[in-house]
Amino acid sequence: MKARPPAPRRNAKRAALGRGARGEFLAALALRLKGWRILARNFRCRQGEIDIVARKGDLIAFVEVKARASHGEAVDAVGRESQRRIANAAAVWIAGRRDRDRLSWRFDIMAVTPWRWPHHFEDAF
Repeated sequence: MKARPPAPRRNAKRAALGRGARGEFLAALALRLKGWRILARNFRCRQGEIDIVARKGDLIAFVEVKARASHGEAVDAVGRESQRRIANAAAVWIAGRRDRDRLSWRFDIMAVTPWRWPHHFEDAF
């Protein structure tokens, strides 16, 4: 009995997930090299998901990572609905911190483009 090759849609989805995972790895590496400490990756709750939660001092960055062909496409891929879900998930994450009263936070985007180092858009939304 021969195994059937996967359907094209399944291969495309698997490739996209692989690009996303590589993009998140590169984004986390870039943040670490800039002095950020990674507190969480792929934080999920009912309200949404956050790709990377990073800390530098008392500043928390909730980072959305987008692997796209250009920086503009990456930034444009984070629409209003995505921003709302990320902000809601961030509120859940912050609520669970004992030191939440002294923390400030922002929402960043890391654009991962082919053959380039990730670009960090600070306070993107």
